[in-house]
Amino acid sequence: MNQQAPDTETAAPAEAVADKRTLRRVAIASGTGSLIEYYDFLIYGTAAALVFPKVFFPALGAAAGTVASFATLGVAFVARPLGSIIFGHYGDRLGRKRTLVSTLLIMGVATVLIGLTPGAAQIGVAAPILLVLFRFLQGLAVGGEWTGATLLSAENAPKAKRGFWSMFASLGGALAICLANLTFLITHLTMSSEAFVSWGWRVPFLLSAVLVVFGLVVRLRIDETPVFKSEASRGVARAPFLEAFKHQPREMLFGSGILVLVFAFFYTAAGYLTSYGSTVLKLPTTTILSVGILGGGFFSVALILSASYSDRIGRRRVIIGAGLASAVWALLLFPILEIGTAWAFAVGVCGTLVLNAIAYGPVGAFLPELFNTRYRYTASGFCYNIAGVLGGAVPPIVAAALISAYGSYAFGLLLALLCLVTVGCTFALRETRGDELDRGPSRRPRNASASDGGGHPVLPGGGRPSFGCVVNWASRPDPDRTRGQNGRTMGVAP
Repeated sequence: MNQQAPDTETAAPAEAVADKRTLRRVAIASGTGSLIEYYDFLIYGTAAALVFPKVFFPALGAAAGTVASFATLGVAFVARPLGSIIFGHYGDRLGRKRTLVSTLLIMGVATVLIGLTPGAAQIGVAAPILLVLFRFLQGLAVGGEWTGATLLSAENAPKAKRGFWSMFASLGGALAICLANLTFLITHLTMSSEAFVSWGWRVPFLLSAVLVVFGLVVRLRIDETPVFKSEASRGVARAPFLEAFKHQPREMLFGSGILVLVFAFFYTAAGYLTSYGSTVLKLPTTTILSVGILGGGFFSVALILSASYSDRIGRRRVIIGAGLASAVWALLLFPILEIGTAWAFAVGVCGTLVLNAIAYGPVGAFLPELFNTRYRYTASGFCYNIAGVLGGAVPPIVAAALISAYGSYAFGLLLALLCLVTVGCTFALRETRGDELDRGPSRRPRNASASDGGGHPVLPGGGRPSFGCVVNWASRPDPDRTRGQNGRTMGVAP
């Protein structure tokens, strides 16, 4: 059979549809929705560090209460992979837009309910149980959010600027750091400490209702991505999760590792260091929250520059470089923090967030470019959220116990190890810059060779190279380093 026309004919229109006006509108929808959802997600981490030990775990004491609060923080990371499978399934079958409306609603409702939950003094053990339940719902929602919001931009963007345009969902998360800390700072400055612990901490959660309404209005006004429309016209996957593991297990494995550093540094800086500054360094709450706002600003700028630079030199180079630098920084972080001044704390938080942003910037393009359109939402989301379990949930939970038993240098070693995991996994993957995203799936068996059904040769593992790429591949021992570098159309699943 010779059916190359569907792949080549649909790819070009998908690129052409996304003019600058469309891209700007989609970028605003992507970034705004992510800002709201990650604001909801992050205010929980701030509250877990500053308030929840007193409100929901008063009987445990300060130290154990803090551990219990951060354990509830980890519940969301358990829920996130499940959310990526559920929402990824519908995102790959029904579309990106519909799924993102659902994630925004679920996140908003769960966040408002946390703000309305009575403390342990009022309803006893039911309070932390409800807290865990609502946090689980937050995890489900955010498990489908980042990927869908990223695909809105990535599947509309021209390949030459895909790194930049795909960054806006991540930028929404970066700006959420500023918004979450600013909301808590204003609340803290306008009331006494007793009032803040009693009811003031609930205000940022309840304000989420207003933000969600705004986010829904923005998202309902955008169209489905042209890449998904093109794929849907050929037929959607019946079981995207199973297809992803069947056709691209290698990408699923190593793709999950490229974000371990991102999650480890992000939640160390935005979550654990907030608690560390308060309980260990004894810094004023206003100082800690102000540093959080400053760090969010540095994070945003570094993210934009990193994503843009990946369009020039490639995704892998930026991530690997950031990973190596971060491994060194992990060993220096706590010696800097232990100086004990507000300035040292600011350097520690901002430095951690900047390196995190450099590694994070290219990922919005890198993950979608790795996977076939049929299961791109599911596969990208699963990789993203599995990394969240290892990098985002584990370090904040074990940090206090590890530092108490072995000293802060041991925690630095753990962070450095996670950085090297990211470096190794990224090195194992091919470069994707310049690949097309509109792809018609091949239904040939995994070991099929010779052609992809359109007369084009197929490299081991999938991919349609140009003639020059075939020559290079044939003369080199490592096909994965060549696959996709020159003229590859990403339409063939392995």
